[in-house]
Amino acid sequence: MSVPVTTLVLGGARSGKSAFAECLVANSGLKRVYLATGAAGDEEMRARIDRHRARRGENWRTIEEPLAIIDALAREAAPHRAILIDCLTLWLSNLMHANRDSEREIQRLAAALRAATSPIVLVSNEVGLGIVPETPLGRRFRDAQGRLNQAIAATAGNVALIVAGLPLWLKRPP
Repeated sequence: MSVPVTTLVLGGARSGKSAFAECLVANSGLKRVYLATGAAGDEEMRARIDRHRARRGENWRTIEEPLAIIDALAREAAPHRAILIDCLTLWLSNLMHANRDSEREIQRLAAALRAATSPIVLVSNEVGLGIVPETPLGRRFRDAQGRLNQAIAATAGNVALIVAGLPLWLKRPP
């Protein structure tokens, strides 16, 4: 399968969305760029990052950028590269913790994706299928995540929902 210009890969925790997205980029035949939005703030997160790196192998160029992914896209986009952004959920969390205007950043990202010259695959969590969060911050985050996923899905050429490691294509070009 070739990588379309932009693909959004959604799923729940441990659904297989990252591995699926990595396969899309690896199968593109292009140079692989991994734009990581997570930061190793504790030992458990450090172990997760190490597992992801080991699974990808050495054929990937990794850029760690928790906030400025739009700037990183502008620097890295090129027709001979495929870019994987993993993950938008951590990016949104980082934006909110930094008191950034997440709505503005979401619109900026959507515009950057429309202008991109590289195939781009984005990974994001589908968090709206669970219980209503108990705290105002949790509800605000869940709502912002839903708006982020909608904005990127509207921009993306393809959208896949990963459930139990299996893709369900929600949007494909004709």
